[in-house]
Amino acid sequence: MAVSPPDLSDHTEQGDTEQGVSVRVDFGADAAVSLLTVRGPWDGRLQRSASVTLRRCFTEHPDALIVDLSRLLDPHSESAPTWTTARTVAATLRPPVQLALCVPPELPLADRMQTLDAGRFLPVYAKVRQARVAVAGRIPGSERLVATLRPDPDAPSLARNLVSDACLAWGLAGLLHPCRLVMSELVTNAVEHAGTEIRVVVSRRGPGLHLSVADGSPVLPRLLRLTHPLPGQPLDERGRGLRTVHETAELWGAEPAGDGKVVWATVRDRRPSIN
Repeated sequence: MAVSPPDLSDHTEQGDTEQGVSVRVDFGADAAVSLLTVRGPWDGRLQRSASVTLRRCFTEHPDALIVDLSRLLDPHSESAPTWTTARTVAATLRPPVQLALCVPPELPLADRMQTLDAGRFLPVYAKVRQARVAVAGRIPGSERLVATLRPDPDAPSLARNLVSDACLAWGLAGLLHPCRLVMSELVTNAVEHAGTEIRVVVSRRGPGLHLSVADGSPVLPRLLRLTHPLPGQPLDERGRGLRTVHETAELWGAEPAGDGKVVWATVRDRRPSIN
């Protein structure tokens, strides 16, 4: 059964931004590396917001997650258990998610994370740029295929071929049809509604595939409710492509990315395993 997409309006940025308190998630164009920024005084409310958003990030299963704590006010390092728990969750995912913290060395939390011996498994960097370079070097490049397409009628076919190459190269023939179907719908939507250059990424996620389509339009897609036409009226086909994605993918969603957006879907083989 397909899982509904995450509620983007609730968790993309949580907190009282006017008071300088927020939890914000920024997604890369290929959804490979997510950036979670937590700022403001650490208290129970911010802890709950950060934990909810961390769970959401792990559900989307990026290759890497960077947690920027450079504007977190935590003089007593009370947030440390949240980050060590996140490290444990990231390590148990299949494949594991690369997790890194950004904490300026002058903040008490930086020393605290080192004394917890978290540094060996949860690296701490002074700046986000350093973390990006480090985690990028640990992402297996052989399990990601990328293509940049023009917004023309050939784009869906080229994107489907990329999926085929991935499924055959990684021994995931059982995902060939559903992934080609989902990718075709995502790219068709980008061609019809964005009309910009399209970046397509196919990534392996253990026994499944993660598909992402980035374009230059900031307008996020919406799953429309299908209605039955009145007698004599034509059937409204709008929204059927996205509903196909919703019914085929295990998870899907859409996120702002730069000046545009990225629409993603995770597809896994639902056939019962034979022992």
